[in-house]
Amino acid sequence: MSTLSVCVQKRTDEAEGICGFELVAEDGMPLPPFTAGAHIDVHVSPGLVRQYSLCNDPAERNRYKIAVLREPQSRGGSVYMHAQIQEGQRLTIGTPRNHFSLVPARRSLLLAGGIGITPILAMARTLHAQGDSFEMHYCGRSAARMAFRDELAAAPFAHAVHVHTDDGAADQRLDAAQLLASPEAGTHLYVCGPSGFMDHVLATARTCGWPEAQLHREYFAAAPVDTSGDGTFEVQLARTGTRCNVPAGKTILEVLLAHGVDLPFSCESGVCGTCLTSVLEGTPDHRDSYLTEVERAAGTQFLPCCSRSKSSVLVLDL
Repeated sequence: MSTLSVCVQKRTDEAEGICGFELVAEDGMPLPPFTAGAHIDVHVSPGLVRQYSLCNDPAERNRYKIAVLREPQSRGGSVYMHAQIQEGQRLTIGTPRNHFSLVPARRSLLLAGGIGITPILAMARTLHAQGDSFEMHYCGRSAARMAFRDELAAAPFAHAVHVHTDDGAADQRLDAAQLLASPEAGTHLYVCGPSGFMDHVLATARTCGWPEAQLHREYFAAAPVDTSGDGTFEVQLARTGTRCNVPAGKTILEVLLAHGVDLPFSCESGVCGTCLTSVLEGTPDHRDSYLTEVERAAGTQFLPCCSRSKSSVLVLDL
């Protein structure tokens, strides 16, 4: 995976618990282009890589802008970014990747919860620049915890933005059932934010009859999984015939790496899709937040960083 050396040109407090970081190329050259919905891998510290969505205008080539929510129960990435990363500091990042792209549509409906505003903001900028029809709904616990509110209020597309706060008046809170009650063939829905928020929006959309092809989502964190019933199984590598035992308490990724398999990975929680692997035989036990329900049902690919096997043997295209 290609990497870049960048410098933190600016650090800002975007909201309560949220820091913004403006990154520029260390050599002063234009940065690789990106599209709305893209993210970058940030090598926070040795052995610690985290994904953050790009929220600035994709037309810009002079900088990348990310915003990081400090998660008290994080695995170290956000806490380190808040405590250690300062202006003038050098960082290694991956080139932009996009698993949450806009698709051509008559109309786009953008829903952001909390820090999920980051890719949604880039989408709004792109849709406005293209002259496309869209509507944004931005939800948060309180105004103080919502990044970019002033920027959105001053944006040329401010008329298309609706802000909802949990601690505000009841009549301004998001009514997902009402908003999604009438799906239209030409409208696509994009949602990003905390898992509970996203699950509620997507479940409501499906209940209202939205086709899966019109639903687009990106999770920032994996949902909790009950591992108390995990057992032992084997994975077989089709290209070499190697068989590896995977015990409870170990991920398939950990076992493969221990056997010298060169498999790319990043988040280690089933969110980013970097370690996506083809399955030739067996039944995966999907535990990711990346694949769609249709892709899971097909059973032809899975994420070994978090998923396991329902069958005694899982044959992988490795």
